[in-house]
Formats: sequence, structure tokens, C-alpha cells
Amino acid sequence: MATIAIVNPLFEVSYWGMEHAQAIMGTRANMPVASLPLLAALTPEEHDVTLIDENVEPLDFDRLAQFDIVGVTGMSVQRFRMDEIIQELKSRGVFVALGGPWVTVEEDYFHGLPDVIFVGEAETTWPQFLEEWKTGDHQKRYEQADRTDMTTVPTPRHDLLKNKHYMFGSLQFSRGCPFQCEFCDIIVTFGRKPRIKLASQIINELECLRSEGMRIAFIVDDNLIGNKRGIKPVLEEVAQWQERNGYPLAFMTEASLDLCEDEELMELMARCNIQAVFIGIESPNEESLKETKKFQNVRERGGTLLEKIHQIQDFGIEVWCGLIVGFDNDKPDIFAMQTKFLKESRIALAMVGLLHAIPKTPLHARLQQEGRLDLNDDQPFGTNVIPKQMSRETLRAGYMKTMFDAYTPDVYFDRLDQLYIQDRFRLRAFETEAFRKRPLMRLRYATFYTVGFGVLFWKLMRGTPDRELRKIYRQRIFNLVRHRFTNPSVCFYYLTKCAMHYHQHKMTQQMIEHPDTFVSTIGKSMRTRREATIEQQAPLPVLRNDPPQTASAAECPPHAARSHSR
Repeated sequence: MATIAIVNPLFEVSYWGMEHAQAIMGTRANMPVASLPLLAALTPEEHDVTLIDENVEPLDFDRLAQFDIVGVTGMSVQRFRMDEIIQELKSRGVFVALGGPWVTVEEDYFHGLPDVIFVGEAETTWPQFLEEWKTGDHQKRYEQADRTDMTTVPTPRHDLLKNKHYMFGSLQFSRGCPFQCEFCDIIVTFGRKPRIKLASQIINELECLRSEGMRIAFIVDDNLIGNKRGIKPVLEEVAQWQERNGYPLAFMTEASLDLCEDEELMELMARCNIQAVFIGIESPNEESLKETKKFQNVRERGGTLLEKIHQIQDFGIEVWCGLIVGFDNDKPDIFAMQTKFLKESRIALAMVGLLHAIPKTPLHARLQQEGRLDLNDDQPFGTNVIPKQMSRETLRAGYMKTMFDAYTPDVYFDRLDQLYIQDRFRLRAFETEAFRKRPLMRLRYATFYTVGFGVLFWKLMRGTPDRELRKIYRQRIFNLVRHRFTNPSVCFYYLTKCAMHYHQHKMTQQMIEHPDTFVSTIGKSMRTRREATIEQQAPLPVLRNDPPQTASAAECPPHAARSHSR
């Protein structure tokens, strides 16, 4: 028997992490990476497994030194902290196994320090390694010969996580994406043929999340609808489970923009209580979309880019998006174009990022051939891409201005109010046939959201240190209540958008005030946040049933480091 610790290193402050909102919400992290509980489930029963997430508890290296094996996973944005952890472990003579997105695309990054590395998916190689480790005959490098058959994946061990410290849980329905975006490493790691779990597997995982007290979860698929025909019967069974059990879980997920073309699929998602989707819009510049082979965003079917987004919103599913600046076809006017697009799209929450070339992607290979890659590991301009039609200084300054414009309070809340007040957005999930036929369930949900509104309002006013922001939040909230008081779910979710705004606003302020330490979504250093982490060991009381509408980039071993969704 081996004693095994599996470690997820600290994340830096980012769009996905919502770190500045954690104190308001009474949690320490937004969600667990999906690799931790899945790796535990893949570990043979004779071994003893401990899951450690540095985002919710500090690392005790003396304790880690007592384990037979310490596994470390991590994405590209965690690479600096991963390196520090591995060096500290090796100085203590610890056996280190390394896997995850970053080592998958940069195998030599850690200079041979780990005792063993795992490249790509690990459903077969992790158990194989443990069997060989027992006899002292393990390999130095493991890589699966074939992609994982998703119908064989076990139920992740969510019970081994410190779930009370997370805003919400995570689970995965499928892997892979059919599209060919040049910058994306998902298709490199997981392929272009989506592979889907059986509905029975997903139901088992839902029951597990439910037993752990989770009320909201992020479906971490990079494109849930990559195989529309295949996912529909799965969603039908999930919808029936929700209906039988009184809708115990709410979901967010990631999907491609062609979702708008299939109303049957949107209705199934609503019946599953999928309330929001993150969509990789990337750019309103059509030439940039064609350049990066994001053809699904430029095809005429379904209308213009804005019309497609509005179709999804008007149906009753909220849209968050990813935007990128720095494509070869982007000129200095792209920043104003992005700002204008955000306003017209009615999307409040946008992850704006600089184009970044991830190793092993077609973009990385092309720019390397063109001599347009910054090979420094900690890029001073926030990206390793040397732009084609503007200077690096112009790109960085324009990006920061775009972020500032996006999260200036008046601008942000004008977008939110356009959707929630002027256009009277409503969640389709609460208008499905199952809800209409169950008045008691409607009453229960109305009560929950009414109570939740009061609790979250108290948290927001108590946890927002900026007096002027508190005043803005109060004014906007009271205005929303005057117009939508008959819809408590809308009022509740509006408050979650205030907490999310606080995070984005503070993150953007810090970026602008300290441009010398500027970092972008994908190329960040860990140094500023780590000194302050886990100081909040006594967080504010948390409403365990809160379903805050945030998102995070999660991983399943060894989920590729991503910059944006499909």
C-alpha cells in the first residue's frame, strides 16, 4: 500500500477564480479542479489517497514529506507555483509524480525534477504506474496510446474534497471539440471527436455532488454541445433526474455559439437547469475569426454575431463570453470595437484576454516559424505573441483600457440593466413545463431566492470595503428590485453579479495601478497572491445553498490549459 497525496497548486488572481469575491461569498475558492477527485477514483483501493488544494488550505511540506508519493497537477497559469512546490518536495527527498495540462504541452519545463510525468489523459496510465511502482519497475514517462473511453471513467471521489470551502462543484460530461481554432490546445490534447459519458455515470456523479451538499456545479466540458446528437439523450436523462428530484442542482457550462441554431437543445439544457453558458466569442472582427479558423462564429446561419447571442439570451440562458485581442488582423481600433461589442451584446461578464500561443498548438507552430514568439517565461507584456499590426506596448495599453472600460461600474451595470431591466431577461429553466406544473416547487424556489437575496445583500454590504462601490451597488440593486421584485431569482442573481463585479473591478484596478507587474489571463506569475493566500481562515458565514453564477476553468486529468472556451 502507498500513501499518496495529490496536490493542486495555488491559482493566481484571474477572471475565473473570483478571488476578490471569496470573502464576500464566505468561501476560499470558486470550485475544485476536476482532476483531484477523478485521480482519487482511479487509484486502486489498496492505496490511501489524500487530496490537497492549496487554494483552500496551505501546504504543509513537513506533512507532504511523509507520503510515499506526492502527485502534482497544474495548468499553465500555475506553472511558477508548480515549480516551487516540486523543488521544495525534491529537496526533502519526496517521490514526485507530475501530470496535468502544463506538463502535457511542456514536458521539459521542470528540468527532469519529477520522478515521473504523465502526458495527456491518465485514466489507464495512472493505475499502470501505481502497479509498476510497487515492484520498483515504473517508467519515467507515461502517455496513453489511445484516448480515454469516457464510458469507463469512474465516479470522482468528491467526498475527499473540502467541499464547504468552495462556491460550487464541478463535473464533466464529455471531452473533445469538433472545431479547429488555431490557438486552442483542447483539440490537441483531447481531439476533435467529442467523447461522452453514459447518462448513468453522470447521474451517479450528480448524486455524489448532491450528497456533499452542493447546489450548483460547473460542467467543465470545453464544448458541451460538440456532439449535439450524442449529448441530447444524455441531457434528457439528466433533465428527468432533475424533475424527479425537485431540481436539486443548478449548472453553468461552456458551449459554442451554434447553440443558438438548435432550440430543442436549448430547451433540454433549460430542463437540466443549465442557467448560463460561457461562449468563446473571441472577436467582433470577422477577419480575425477567419484567421484563427473560428468559422462557427462567422457562418451566416442563425444571423449575425450579436443576433446569435441575443437569441440565446432571449431564450432564457445567460451568456458569458471570452474575448481576445492581439490577432494578426487586429489593428489599434480593435479595442474600441471590443468595447462597443460588449455594450451591444448585453453581456456583463466577459473574460478579455491577450492572444497567447500555447505549445503544441497550430498557432504556436506558426508564430515560431515566423519568429514572432517571446520565449521568456514571464512575459513583461502579458503574452508570448509579438503582434503583427501594432507594437507590444500598444497592445498591452489597449488591452488594459479595454478591461477598464468593461468593468467601470456605470458601464458594467448599464450592460447588466439593459439585459435584466430593459429587456427583462428571465431564466428559461424556471418556465419549463416541470416548473409550471408544480406550484409548491415554484413556491419553494421563490422562498429560497428571497431569503438568499437578503443574506447575499447583507454579505455584499458587509464585505465590500469600498464605500463608493457599496453606494453604487445599493442604488443599482434598489432600481432592479423596483422593476423586477416579482421575480426573486432575477433579483438574487443580480446580487451575484455585483459580487462578481467587485472582483473584476478590483483585479482591473490593480492591473492598471501596477503596469510594471502586468500579467494577462494566461501568463501570470503567482508571486503577488501567494503572500496573502489562506489568511482568510475564518471566512464570513456562507449560505450553503447559494447558487452564485461564476465560472472557472476546471481540469480533468490532464485537462489542457485553456485561454478560452469554444
